[in-house]
Amino acid sequence: MSSSNSHTVLLVQPSHKPTSRTYCDFETLTEALEGVCKIYEEHLKELNPSSLSITYDISQLFDFIDDLSDMACLIFNRDQRTYEPKDKEWIKEKIYALLRKQAGK
Repeated sequence: MSSSNSHTVLLVQPSHKPTSRTYCDFETLTEALEGVCKIYEEHLKELNPSSLSITYDISQLFDFIDDLSDMACLIFNRDQRTYEPKDKEWIKEKIYALLRKQAGK
């Protein structure tokens, strides 16, 4: 069973403060990975409010993920009827594969 079509909960803690914890849920893993990119793009827009367009490379995105206090995904496994936790490194690997696939289109 592919995890790419599974309900995914994205857990994010930007700072060390427990009150900074938040989550987003997505119908698919792909949507969750795209959501991580959107979080970073929103961060860049806040840092550069006068910029009409924002560009970045994958290493900058990965640095942003690494700088977060915590980030994880919970991916629903239909066979076991449980959520499987995935860490930052796993998320970065999947984002890399997704962006490569999108660039190849």
